[in-house]
Amino acid sequence: MSLFSSEAPLGGPFDHPAKDDGLKHLGPMQRIKAPQRCFNDSDLVDYALVGVGSAGGVLVQRLARAGFKVIGFEAGPFWDTERQWVSDEAGSRNLYWNDLRITGGKDPLALGSNNSGKGVGGGSVHWASFVPRLHPSDFEVYTRDGVGADWPIDYEDIEPYYELLEREMPVAGPAYYPWGKPHGHPYGPHPMGEVGNVLIKGCTALGIPVSAGGPVAILSASHGNRPHCIYRGFCIQGCKVGAKASTLITHVPDALAHGAEIRDNAMVSRIGMGKNGSVNGVHYFDAEGIEHFQRARAVIVCGYALETPRLLFNSACPGHEFGLANSSGTLGKYLMAQAGNVILGRFDNLIRQYKAPPAHALTEEFYETDPKRDFARGFAVQTVGPLPIAFAKQMMTAKGLWGWGLRRAMMDYNHWSPLGLLGEILPWEDNRIEVADGRNGRQEAYDKFGLPVAQVTFSLRDNDKRLIEFGKNKVMDIMRAAGATEVVQEQRYAHLVGGARMSATADTGVCDKFGRTWDVPNLFVMDGSVFPTQGSANPGLTIQALAARTADYLLMQGESIFTSKARDLSNPPCRRDLSPT
Repeated sequence: MSLFSSEAPLGGPFDHPAKDDGLKHLGPMQRIKAPQRCFNDSDLVDYALVGVGSAGGVLVQRLARAGFKVIGFEAGPFWDTERQWVSDEAGSRNLYWNDLRITGGKDPLALGSNNSGKGVGGGSVHWASFVPRLHPSDFEVYTRDGVGADWPIDYEDIEPYYELLEREMPVAGPAYYPWGKPHGHPYGPHPMGEVGNVLIKGCTALGIPVSAGGPVAILSASHGNRPHCIYRGFCIQGCKVGAKASTLITHVPDALAHGAEIRDNAMVSRIGMGKNGSVNGVHYFDAEGIEHFQRARAVIVCGYALETPRLLFNSACPGHEFGLANSSGTLGKYLMAQAGNVILGRFDNLIRQYKAPPAHALTEEFYETDPKRDFARGFAVQTVGPLPIAFAKQMMTAKGLWGWGLRRAMMDYNHWSPLGLLGEILPWEDNRIEVADGRNGRQEAYDKFGLPVAQVTFSLRDNDKRLIEFGKNKVMDIMRAAGATEVVQEQRYAHLVGGARMSATADTGVCDKFGRTWDVPNLFVMDGSVFPTQGSANPGLTIQALAARTADYLLMQGESIFTSKARDLSNPPCRRDLSPT
C-alpha cells in the first residue's frame, strides 16, 4: 500500500490545540508545564531578574541550572504559542510594548514594534533572528576612529560566547563568513528566497561580496523537539511552529525544568534598597494590580534600552536621588538606534518577499570606517520582508500614496523587493531616556500603575546624516543593478541600545564589564542598554552572549556577590556544561 494512501498523518495523529491539559504549547512538539515552582514573597530568593527577554531568558536558565533560587519577572504574559499566536499581521501587535511612551527631539524615534517586546521571550519572540556578530573593531571605536567610545572588553572576551550561543539557538549560515573575524556556523544555510536573489544579483553586478543563507537563528533542519522552518513568512509575528529561536523556546523551558519561576504579568515598579547600601528585592504589581514585595539577595535588570533606565530612575531613593546606579550621571544617556532605511525596488517578475526568512542574506562590505568617505563607521545591507501592512506604510511614506493609488500599489505587492540598510549611529550624550515626572522641564505622564513613563529624546548629528545618505544611495545602486524598474525608500530606525552603558571606570558608565553596577554591589544590568556602541550588526546575538558571560561571572563569584562589596574583574571560564538540553 502506498505510504500516501493512509488517512493518518505521516507524523502521527494531531493533538487538539484547544485541549486544556495544563501545559504551555510552544509549537507542535514542544510542551512545558509552567511555572513548575512558585516562591512566596516572604521567601528569600538568590536572584530576582526583571525582564525575561533575550538576556533575561539566558540568565534565568543559567542560574537555575547552577542551583540558585531565581525568579524571572515579566510584565507581559507567558505565551502559549498554539493558542495565543495568530497568523495575522495586525493580530500580533500584542507582542510589542505598546504602553504609553513619549518621543521627541529633532528626529523622534517611532517606539513599539521592532524595538520592544512584552511577554516571556521579549523582543526575541518577534525578531527576525538575524544574528551577525559584532566585529573586533566595534569594541575599540574611539581608539580606532576617534568617535564614540571603547568597550571595557575585547572581541576575544566574547568570542567563546558567540560560538556557544550560535549552537544553543542554533544558527544557520554559510560555512565560511568572511567579515569581522571570519567564522562558520553550526547549521547549513537556508535556500534563497527571491529577495535574497535580488541582493546577490545586484551586489554581483557591482563587484560587492555577499553572504547567502544566513546567519539566521531559524532551523534549516530539525533540532531536538523543534521542527525545521516551513517558510510561511510570519517570522516577525512570532513563529508558531517553533523553528525560529527565541528565549521562550530555547532557554525558558530548561530554566523551568531546573527550578526557576517565571512570574508573568508582573510589572516591577521599583527596586528595594536595604540599609547597608545593597538592594534587597523588588516591588511589583501582579496581574490584578495588587502591589507586592519579593525579597532577593541580588537583582538583575534586563528590561532593555528604555525600561531598564526607566526602572532605575523610578527607584530613586535617599542616597540615590537621581536614580539607582547613576552617580556618573550617565544613566539614560547615549541612547542609540541604528539607521534602518528600507529601500524597495519594483521588478517585472514575481518576488513574493514572504517566501523565505525575512533576513537571510547580507553584505558587510561597507561595515568598517573608510577614509575615502566623509563619515566614520559604516553599515550593512540586509534582506528584509515586510508583510502587507508594513509594506502599505512604506508605500505611503516613500511615494505619498493614499486611496486608490495605495490600493493599486498594494495589488502590486508581489512584485516589490525590499532591502534594508543597517547603519551605525554614534552614541551622543543628549540622545537620552528620562522619566516623564514633570520635573526640570520634563513632561508629565503616568502608566496605569501610576509610574512615570519613559520620555525619549533623539536627534541625528552630521556624521549620522552623511552615513545614512551614502548608505541609502549605495543600496539604491544595488537595487538598480539587480534590474529594478523603480526604486523608492522609507527612512526609519531599528534596534534601540544604550542608556545604561558598561564602562572601564565608575565615572563614565553605569556598570562594569559584567553588568555589575558601579554604585550598588548586588545590582546588575544586563541587556542592550549596556552597549557603549552598536556596530552595524543586529544586537540579539551579542545581548545573549553577554548574558551568558555574566552568568559565568556570577557562578565564579558565588556567595561574594551577596555578601561583599569587593569587585573582582577577572574573567570567568566559559561554562559549556550549562547549555540547555
